[in-house]
Amino acid sequence: MLPHDQLALNRRAFVLSGLALAGLPWRAQADSLVIKRRQSLGDNPFTLGVASGDPTPTGATLWTRLAPQPLEEGGMPNENIEVRWVVAHDEGLTRIAREGRAIATPLFAHSLHVDVEGLEPDCWYYYGFFTGNESSPVGRVRTMPALSAKPDRLRYAFASCQHYESGLFTAYEHMAKDDLDLIAHLGDYIYEGPGREKQVRKHVGPKLDSLADYRNRHAQYKTDPHLQAAHRLCPWLVAWDDHEFENNCAGDISERAGVDPANFLKQRARAYRAYYEHMPVGPQSLPQGPWMRLYKNIQFGSLAQFSVLDTRQYRTDQPCGDGNKAPCDGVFDPAATLLGPEQEDWLNNSLLASPCRWNILAQQVMMARVDRKNGPEVAWSMDQWAGYDVARKRLLNFMGERKIANPIVLTGDIHTNWVNDLKVDFDAPDSPTVATEFVGTSISSGGNGSQTRADTAGVLEDNPFVKFYNAERGYVRCEITPDEYRADYQVVEYVDRPGAPLVTRASFVVEDGQPGAKPA
Repeated sequence: MLPHDQLALNRRAFVLSGLALAGLPWRAQADSLVIKRRQSLGDNPFTLGVASGDPTPTGATLWTRLAPQPLEEGGMPNENIEVRWVVAHDEGLTRIAREGRAIATPLFAHSLHVDVEGLEPDCWYYYGFFTGNESSPVGRVRTMPALSAKPDRLRYAFASCQHYESGLFTAYEHMAKDDLDLIAHLGDYIYEGPGREKQVRKHVGPKLDSLADYRNRHAQYKTDPHLQAAHRLCPWLVAWDDHEFENNCAGDISERAGVDPANFLKQRARAYRAYYEHMPVGPQSLPQGPWMRLYKNIQFGSLAQFSVLDTRQYRTDQPCGDGNKAPCDGVFDPAATLLGPEQEDWLNNSLLASPCRWNILAQQVMMARVDRKNGPEVAWSMDQWAGYDVARKRLLNFMGERKIANPIVLTGDIHTNWVNDLKVDFDAPDSPTVATEFVGTSISSGGNGSQTRADTAGVLEDNPFVKFYNAERGYVRCEITPDEYRADYQVVEYVDRPGAPLVTRASFVVEDGQPGAKPA
């Protein structure tokens, strides 16, 4: 694996990489290409919409991809295409704050990642892209408050697990109407399985393997109008989980027996490249073969720091044969890791250095050690933090002993809503709570869902630190002030047909300096 100091590109290197080429000496050559291409692009090239992400106090990354035929590898000529971009103070894009030109190259499927700088902190802007006679939809982006600022409120939502075949993205239809500063996506943005008949919608293509397969699948998801609307609303923070590549992957290890790790990494390189091409991520996330750094910090003034984690790329294999199992010796292996040593050190240092009132870990798999088997027998999920007991205890011990301010853990993955008090020792119910975990359900994965399941009562009885459970679809809307963190569990009762209303199923608060969730 390449060390991360080789993976991370600075902003100047990003510009020189060929992904944002405004102002380079061969600009005239790019102009000549555009003059020829203006007459041949034909259909609307902005079918996949626009997005923004990785905001800072002075900028953000703006994304789009030229794809007039999105399900046919984009339908673009094998040429560089110049695109004009504009950031403005108004939706009409007339009061321009920043503008420039960038090159959409076939090397990256004619996607654009424009790293905008020089904006004012804590401000909303509008942005758009132009090529030939075509213009993109207009998106909104906001810069973060200055690092020393003391904001009085942050509103954001988090979501995960949006299986295209299993249901409609109705939750995004409602999310796009919320007053949000940020959206965090915790993984399973796409699913890798082949197209199946008799579903709500059908995946394009076979089970994903080739670069073209991954590109077409990402493009299909991006054509969803509700997902596009949510991307236009505000900047996103994105993390992946397993289905962007392969179910229950662990580092270079497949869940399927007999898969050569070298070939698995070649496939991962294709998956990561397509992921980069379709996500609003900054220059530090430019993939280097099968390696792509996504873990990062985003700071909202002195109010909140988001530490976006990657629990897939660097993990050791799941113990005990994966699944929900009684713990075996591998669960207690001190070398077992979800984050890898480098990311774990980075996280610890980030938390120690954080000046923020609230410290939020945006990650994928449940941290609470939930016993999944009713009665005296025990079964823990080997794919979650429960399967990596030493690493889990080490992190929670660190947050408690070093008195990290108001740690909050955000989780996706399991298509159900949970609220958990996090303890170092879950076998001692009266032991101190050191953090609070909010687990969000899926956007559509698993179909319509339900408020409860038959096995819920026993799970809650055996796990007293669980404060809430729900199996509907939706997202979690959060509001942070200096005094409290509030989480509203927003659900839709069905996703197999349009029109489901939004319901706030439950609300919880965490008070400043008092870890643990209370009903609002």
